Amino acid sequence: MGNRWFETVAHAQLRARKRLPKSVYKALLAGTEAGVSYRDNLAAFRELGFAPHVADLSADRQTATTVMGQEIALPVIISPTGVQAVHPDGEVAVARAAAARGTAMGLSSFASKPVEEVVAANPKTFFQMYWMGSKDSMIRTMERARSAGAAGLIVTLDWTFSHGRDWGSPWIPERLDLKAMAKLAPQGLTRPSWLLDYARSGSLPDLTTPNLADEDGVAPAFFGAYGQWMGTPPPSWDDIRWMRDEWQGPFLLKGISRVDDARRAVDIGVTAISVSNHGGNNLDTVPAPIRLLPGIAGAVGDQIEVLLDGGIRRGGDVVKALALGARAVLIGRAYLWGLAASGQAGVENVLDIMAGGIDSTLRGLGCSSIHDLGPDDVLVPDGFTRTAGATERG
Repeated sequence: MGNRWFETVAHAQLRARKRLPKSVYKALLAGTEAGVSYRDNLAAFRELGFAPHVADLSADRQTATTVMGQEIALPVIISPTGVQAVHPDGEVAVARAAAARGTAMGLSSFASKPVEEVVAANPKTFFQMYWMGSKDSMIRTMERARSAGAAGLIVTLDWTFSHGRDWGSPWIPERLDLKAMAKLAPQGLTRPSWLLDYARSGSLPDLTTPNLADEDGVAPAFFGAYGQWMGTPPPSWDDIRWMRDEWQGPFLLKGISRVDDARRAVDIGVTAISVSNHGGNNLDTVPAPIRLLPGIAGAVGDQIEVLLDGGIRRGGDVVKALALGARAVLIGRAYLWGLAASGQAGVENVLDIMAGGIDSTLRGLGCSSIHDLGPDDVLVPDGFTRTAGATERG
């Protein structure tokens, strides 16, 4: 079979591109409109530099922390992403990998695997929801996640259903019926190893969303669930407070890009927020989260846990985020490339890349712990940061 190890996330992405059918790979790339936010998420980290020391470096370096009450071995959490049909084991493989590396897993409500299976593979699982459907249906979904043993709730709000990509969107079927399979066959035949994985598993890529099953246990197809989400009026802050009260446990609000929204999140009692632009998949030209992080962390970081997601590709990126105020980061595309390349082992490989990069960066900076990091460890060019919604409230 050959050596399946890869040394960087970029190599994992190349391997995933060679392994996946074209439409599946393009679905992972995503982005929206002109892709400005998508590109800035990566470019912003390259603009930041380090200020290393050359002596009195620490021989021992600590990377453990806690997020929403969960002890994790490194400050990198798996971000929830929907329908991980790039590999037959999907979210269960990711959960096992995260557990093997001592970290937490975010599970999307649009996932292809049931929450019960994922929590069994990794008890440090945070279940993710959108504001969609009726309150009764949301309560039912929360109760199921709670009964399964989910350690916390992630609520994602940064989504405007912006459509259109200048480079085109992939065709994704409603269901993998015979007609859809015939249309996708030419792509699949050019990627025999991907097809072979599914043949060995005795299954087809599953586009249903089992965690959104109705009272009768019927799970909607991905686009059926997506349509329900689109048709649900957006929530108010009172609605989010209601959701937090219903959950009665650790609660992360994902998608913050403004200081005033971060303060409102504090007001309603959330445990944590994630500074995010949905991986560049939402409203295009929203700045990279790392540009927004210092202003938000400075405003509320002493009151709630502040996380970041978007653009993380190496351990040095993680360290930059922590130095500028994040408690931990969430990764999305990075682990999906690993999953596509080598399944569970590929996700473990990505987490090892992150852990190794964090360790070597701490060594260079002369820090014995991630908790020693601060703004002086990072060189921030003039004009790098962006701040929105920082006007004082009357």
